[in-house]
Amino acid sequence: MDLAIFGATGQVGGVMAQILTERNFPVDSIRFFATSRSKGKYIDFKGQKIQVEDVDNEQFDGIDIALFSCGATASGILAPKVANKGGIVIDNSSYFRQNPQVPLIVPEVNAHALDEIPLNIIANPNCTTMVAMPPLKILHDLWTLKKMVVTSFQAVSGSGKAGVDELYQQLTTYSGNIRDLAFDGKAVDFGASKVFPKVTALNVIPQAGSFVEDGSNITSEEAKLTNESRKILEISNLNVSATCTRVSVMTGHSLSLTLTFESETDTVQALDALSNKEYIKLENVPTPQDASGKDATFVGRIRHASNDKHELSMFVVGDNLRKGAALNAVQIAETLVARNKISN
Repeated sequence: MDLAIFGATGQVGGVMAQILTERNFPVDSIRFFATSRSKGKYIDFKGQKIQVEDVDNEQFDGIDIALFSCGATASGILAPKVANKGGIVIDNSSYFRQNPQVPLIVPEVNAHALDEIPLNIIANPNCTTMVAMPPLKILHDLWTLKKMVVTSFQAVSGSGKAGVDELYQQLTTYSGNIRDLAFDGKAVDFGASKVFPKVTALNVIPQAGSFVEDGSNITSEEAKLTNESRKILEISNLNVSATCTRVSVMTGHSLSLTLTFESETDTVQALDALSNKEYIKLENVPTPQDASGKDATFVGRIRHASNDKHELSMFVVGDNLRKGAALNAVQIAETLVARNKISN
């Protein structure tokens, strides 16, 4: 199996390489690609030092599977080139997700969509969408999902290393007394934010992503959550009301969900169904710190928050760098191998 990672020197690319090793994926050879800025760099992989290649060289022959984490613009240019050489691309960007010829895959949910890969390209969902999909599929199969009201609490690592560095800098360089914020009603000066619309330190920003330019006041993250949920769960008329926020957390996306089903729900049945899946971890009060570095989706606070038994509320958390990005991409590759989709 000849693999390649595009965007190998980035945050998610590094986790992809790590997970390939952790899961003992059958790799005969691996190549790392990045922009010319990474020229001359080496990456350690299973005891070998492998030199990073420049994507501009376009020497893409002989690749069986390519894991992409290099941004939408680069994916739109490079993924078809790799695919046309015979490699199957698993792309972590948003570029291909709504293309009807590109399957959008969470293996635990819709692996059957890999039956046809007409463009040799597979899309990895948005990290926020990914957190919700495994438990939602289980509950949808029980009672048929009709509506989802969701508020996300997204970690700064969802914006890459720059987001992590900015929050770290804000938290470590402030020299005043942070207690002022609580007791004296003073605004703490963390400096200006370059990555996010407002300062993330000790804050909640009711905007994740950029605003869609259609006058709807909906952000790109909210649009992704809506459209991707419909495609993955195969519910074209799913009613989604989403508010995506950015919070002062390094890693781990959380979602508060209120779900409406066609049939009446039962909390005991929900807990029983979720507990039977190795990729779900039930925790009454799940937090990003619980999920950090873990592969499972953490689910808790399952309850009937209203008198309507057709509604079920819960809190869901997942590591946005692992299951939210790199792990799911590797799991797609594993599924391709298991379904004999790789001819090498």
